[in-house]
This record gives sequence, C-alpha cells and structure tokens, in this order.
Amino acid sequence: MIDLIDEFPVLQHGHYMNHAAMGPWPLRTTRAVQAFAQENADMGSEKYPLWLRREKHLRDMLAGMMNAGSADDIALLKNTTEGICTVAGGIDWRRGDNVVIPKDEFPSNRLPWLALERHGVEVREVDIRAVAEPEQALLERMDANTRLLSVSAVQWTDGLRLDLGQLGGGCKTAGALFFVDAIQQLGALQVDVQACNIDFLAADGHKWLLAPEGIAVFYCAPHVRERLQLLQHGWHMVDDFLDFDRAEWPPSKSALRFEAGSPNMLGQVAMHASLELLLEVGMAEVEANVTDNSRVLSETLDGISGVELALPYDSGRVSGIVSFRLPGYELALVYKTLKRAGIVCAMRGNAIRLSPHFYQAGQPLQRMLADMEVAIKSLKGSGSIKIN
Repeated sequence: MIDLIDEFPVLQHGHYMNHAAMGPWPLRTTRAVQAFAQENADMGSEKYPLWLRREKHLRDMLAGMMNAGSADDIALLKNTTEGICTVAGGIDWRRGDNVVIPKDEFPSNRLPWLALERHGVEVREVDIRAVAEPEQALLERMDANTRLLSVSAVQWTDGLRLDLGQLGGGCKTAGALFFVDAIQQLGALQVDVQACNIDFLAADGHKWLLAPEGIAVFYCAPHVRERLQLLQHGWHMVDDFLDFDRAEWPPSKSALRFEAGSPNMLGQVAMHASLELLLEVGMAEVEANVTDNSRVLSETLDGISGVELALPYDSGRVSGIVSFRLPGYELALVYKTLKRAGIVCAMRGNAIRLSPHFYQAGQPLQRMLADMEVAIKSLKGSGSIKIN
C-alpha cells in the first residue's frame, strides 16, 4: 500500500494544480537521485553496468506503458521537441507535400513543421474547436499529398482530448504517417501506440510522468524507423556501443539509432523511480483518478456563479486539464487571487488552467475547491474593477 502523503510532500504545501506545466517529484524519486549523487561522489562510474541495467528496465517500463511492441522501439532523448525534430528533419520531403496539424498547437508541435516550408512543404492548420468533430476535420484536410498528421494527444490550453484511434486509423487508410505529442497524456492517461496506429510519439518526463526536465521518451514504430534520415551521429547510437575497438559503426536497427551521444543518467534515475511508482499504482487507476478529478473540477466550477468553463465537460474527451474563466475580471487578477489562496495553477489560452494528478483525488482536491470558491467570492466582493 503506497502512502501518498509520504510520497508527495507537495501535498503539505498549498494546492499544486499545475502538472500540465511541471510535475513535482515523488519522494522516492528525490531519494533515488540523492543516492545516485552520493554513489558518484563515493565511487564514480564503478557501477556503470548497473546503470545500464536500470536503463534497459526504464525502456521496458516505457514500452509497457504505451504498449509498444518492444523496448527496441524506445529512444531516450532530451525533450519532446527533439523527438519532433527527429521526424521533421528525417523525412525525405518532396515539394508539394503537406503536413496537417491542429490550429493553436504548442510551439514545439508547430514550429518544426513550419520550418519545412523552405522545402516546399505546406502546413495545414485546422481549427479543431470550431467544429463538432475535430478528428473528422483533421482527416478531411488530408489528401494524396499529405505525408504526416501531427497532433497533441491532449491540447495544452484547455485539455481537449483527441481520439487517437480514429486519427491513426485514418492515417493508415490514407497512407500518411501519424505523429503524437503525448506530453499531456503519458503518465496521466493510458495510451496504446499499436492499437492507435501511431508511427511516432514523443513525451517529455517533467509533467505527468513526474520526472525531471531534460529526459524524454521517443517511440518510433519498427516499420518507419529506417525511413528517417539520421540528423546526428555519435558513439552511442550503435549496438554494443562500449566496443570501442570496432572498425565499423553502423547505426542500431533499434531506436537507439536516435541517441547519438552520452545519455542523461541522472534523468534516467529519476524517471525510473517515478515510473515505478506510476506502474505500482497502475495506469488504469491513475487514469481513473485523473479523469474523476476533472469531472469534479468541471461540475464544481460550473456551479460557481460567474465562472465559465473553457470547454464543457465531456466524458469522452476528458483529460487531466480543466480551464476556466471569470468573465468581467482581468485574468491576471484572478490568477493572483488564486495564488494568494495557495493554489498553484497557470494562465493559458486566456483562461486559468488547473491540472491535478492522481494522488490529489478526494480530500486534497476538495480542500482546493473550497479555498478556490472562497477566493473567487472574495474577488467579487472586493470592489475590484471589472473589464469589459
């Protein structure tokens, strides 16, 4: 039985509702990093073989978390952006090709594709919030020249969750590649790369995976792996990379081929510990708590006079993010009021974004909502000047 109060000291310091920006480490992760630092101080790299076994286990856990066919499909990169750029720079683009993405994507899933315009590649941005069926709107913008569809599994501003199975099936039928930025899903909600026909997926560790910045997972399906031109070359991207006496250095057939240089061992230690916690709880239970948090948030906020949800609650699209506005009040003033009440949140998409994790289900969330309601009522009664 996991003691969540012990595992998450952040529960003792206000109301942390900002996992969509950065997740606090579990205590076991902090202790694992401290132990690794002490080990380095005492012994240097004497236990490097053990580090490599931990790295293998980390790949196994990540593969299992997304139902990849094998740990060979998993690369450990620096961040989500590196994964996106690995694909954007690796495809043999032809003039007249196009890429389809949702409008208002996070810059990491927009700028690398826009940079392809120098190769004559058109980027088609679809306003998925202006239609009843976002998936259908994206698929309808594809044609015979569409090489790739790239989406965030969960939209970063308001938490809109896309149906990856429908999108992946459409891409497979059309013969287009399918890329998923899963940074707002992996660690909070279950994902199945095989069932959803996902060719590429990237997710940084520092949000819902409860790991540090500077380490990310990149999934590349076997059938597309060697279709990507390699953008970096180095000692670590080959099988048996510790064999320095070799004459030839052919890139690995596995996703290791995308890891050119020395790995982030410290980041691996932290991510390994955090993933062990998530998998010990079980991703089905994690998802159930995260989605129920969003249901409770949506229902409670919807019942507070003057509050407007950025998206109405939809059980088929629920994610870990709920955003709201207080029309008539300056957003920065609402944010500062919540901050004074000990509520850590974010301003995104002209709304207040809340993103609690699984361990805050129940009383922690209820306490936050009680403090939030008091804060909002105090703002209304303060005589603050409204805006039009």
